[in-house]
Amino acid sequence: MKKPSHYRQNKRPRRLRQNDAVRTIVRENRLSTHDLILPLIVKDGESLKEPIQALPDIYRHSPDKIVEQAKLADELGIPMIMLFPFTDPRLKCETGKEALNPDSLIPRTIKAVKDAGVKAIIATDIALDPYTTHGHDGVLTADYADIDNDKTIDILVKQALLYADVGCDVLAPSDMMDGRINAIRNVLEEEGHINKMILSYTAKYASVFYGPYRDAVGSLKSLETRDQLQAPRDKKTYQMDPANSDEALLEAQLDIEEGADMLMVKPGMPYLDIIHRLKETFAKPTFAYQVSGEFAMLKHAANMGTFDFNTALLEALMCFKRSGCDGIVCYDAINVAKTLNS
Repeated sequence: MKKPSHYRQNKRPRRLRQNDAVRTIVRENRLSTHDLILPLIVKDGESLKEPIQALPDIYRHSPDKIVEQAKLADELGIPMIMLFPFTDPRLKCETGKEALNPDSLIPRTIKAVKDAGVKAIIATDIALDPYTTHGHDGVLTADYADIDNDKTIDILVKQALLYADVGCDVLAPSDMMDGRINAIRNVLEEEGHINKMILSYTAKYASVFYGPYRDAVGSLKSLETRDQLQAPRDKKTYQMDPANSDEALLEAQLDIEEGADMLMVKPGMPYLDIIHRLKETFAKPTFAYQVSGEFAMLKHAANMGTFDFNTALLEALMCFKRSGCDGIVCYDAINVAKTLNS
């Protein structure tokens, strides 16, 4: 017996999900190797590949090994690498002066990668936390109660110019000081670096998800012990409040006006709404950092048998694309690229 006509189901979205070919042709977003940014942590030495306890299956590499990783990124179609230093504790001080040493770890690594003919874009972190004894992104005020915004910018400008001079393509200030984009852009223009790009960490939240990274670059212990100083134990006076969304729009607007070419949201997955709002509002290249805590959670859950790690990671990265990301910083970008290319 036929059902009456008013029972007929004419609206069937499942028609477009019935098999892989159909799902593929109607797919709204696609993830490719061109969406990936590979972060690399550099430590002094030779032929060094040192495990990071807080980041399973991720390593610190010596400059020669960084070159190998950068070449592999080239081969796989990953368009950008980002360099972060693990600084010898003996080279750290309150003001992070090692960040201005032309023979320090990052300048040497930039030169090595460039000399190797790597085509991938080189981006470098602009901040002082890997270089300070207290683990903060800038210099402390005289009473150690806060971060001195303008004195920090003076140092960041010199750091950015040093990296630009040795061949860095993208300067990525992650410090969240007010006005640093304007200051860096001005000095780059004055010194003839008109094509150097600025990737601003425009919405960097005061998040608990950074813990494994801070351990990876050696700043976690500094932040916790504070070198016997009465410095703040957290970064809430300069990184954003996780409760705020409109504030991210203000930060982005200021950064764009000051000369930023690209915007970064950090962390990533808990802040997909921020990524979407920035992309929809400003239509600028917008990136996200799948930070160490996000990555480690997936690893630990997979190791407990909760799900397959690679499947979960690809789903998470697709969510970044869906939210509006043009690029995603991912610790496992090498293996993701291999999967996407297979």
